[in-house]
Amino acid sequence: MLRIGFFIPEFPGQTHIFLWRERQALAELGVQAGLISTRPPPRAIASHSWAAGAQRETLYLTPLPPRDMLGAGLEALRNPAGLARGIGAALSAETKGGAKQRLRMLGLLAMGARLKRMARDQGWDHIHVHSCADSANVAMLAERLGGPSYSLTLHGPTLDGYGPNQRQKWRHARFATIISRLLEGVARREIGDDLPPVIRVAPMGVDLSQIRRSAPWQPPAPGQALRIFSCGRLNAVKGHDRLIETVALLHARGIDAKLEIAGEDEQGGSGYRRELQALIDAKGLAESVTLLGAVSEDRVREGLENAHVFALASLNEGISVAIMEAMAMEMPVVVTDVGGNHELITSGRDAVLVPPERPDLMADAIADLLGDPAHALELAHASRARVAADFHHRRSAEAVALGLADTLPGAASKLRLPVKTT
Repeated sequence: MLRIGFFIPEFPGQTHIFLWRERQALAELGVQAGLISTRPPPRAIASHSWAAGAQRETLYLTPLPPRDMLGAGLEALRNPAGLARGIGAALSAETKGGAKQRLRMLGLLAMGARLKRMARDQGWDHIHVHSCADSANVAMLAERLGGPSYSLTLHGPTLDGYGPNQRQKWRHARFATIISRLLEGVARREIGDDLPPVIRVAPMGVDLSQIRRSAPWQPPAPGQALRIFSCGRLNAVKGHDRLIETVALLHARGIDAKLEIAGEDEQGGSGYRRELQALIDAKGLAESVTLLGAVSEDRVREGLENAHVFALASLNEGISVAIMEAMAMEMPVVVTDVGGNHELITSGRDAVLVPPERPDLMADAIADLLGDPAHALELAHASRARVAADFHHRRSAEAVALGLADTLPGAASKLRLPVKTT
């Protein structure tokens, strides 16, 4: 079995269920992925049933106790040539400017030394990084110090959001996986010749054996409120404020709509959640819109099962796993046409796409489905088939395994499935 490190920032967080599934699928392919992270997430967003066990299993790079700082320094000194490369990489890295940012890169170099030592202690042949931000810098600096090779997954929704020094992060990676064709185009345009030789486009996906309805979808009964469910971290990019406005517009049309939003802000409830709650109160929707916070995957599936429509008003996405899960639950889905969502959805065939920042058009689409339950049922039936065809959870794991087989000497012989390397 091939042993690698599986590097996920602030793991296990509320959006990490698909990474947990990918890790399980990698095990089926003969890849033992040891968990490593920057630091634990706030307690309020570690909501999954498996989170406590995953956190106990994860090795964290910070905080860095004095004893471990000494160990990291000794690790760096084990390879003088590597230390020179690492210092050179830290000093030449693109930053936002200023001595403070340069010192910060040197701090990441110390974390890279610690990662190098962890990898040696754990017997990891490689590090796969599920980020293109500072975690990628740490893995790159560990490699420059003489540590294991590394690879990246670009999740999006943009490349800009992952900070500076992108070319150096990508230049030294063995391979990369990118979750959408749209993002692949962005990477090829912005990274250019510094891209690694092996790039695979593979969306994250869902485990259809775990996500299924217990009863067929039904439209609202006469006189019953229209139940809408949404899922996504409480961040402005997810467009929850526009979705709340959509509910207000539906009410204005005489449609009794109830909305539940599953997800929490990055501060564990003290950040953007307060702005959303203020908007709900200002619009008089306290009885109609509920912010559930970070909830377990079972609670998300319960919400999907009980809802009449799934809606997400994102301003940008890579390809949303939350949308995939809703489609896998065979229900009508109305979401914004942003990022790579159009690679998942053929609008009007398996779900409905509407322009972003247009609550009026989202309200129109939801009202149309309410008025045409036969079409809503057609969409519900087609949605799961679409996910099953191209967005199952093994696709991203297979892309990582193929990348390892292509670029890591001896890896192909350790994989359990016959992985083609050409």
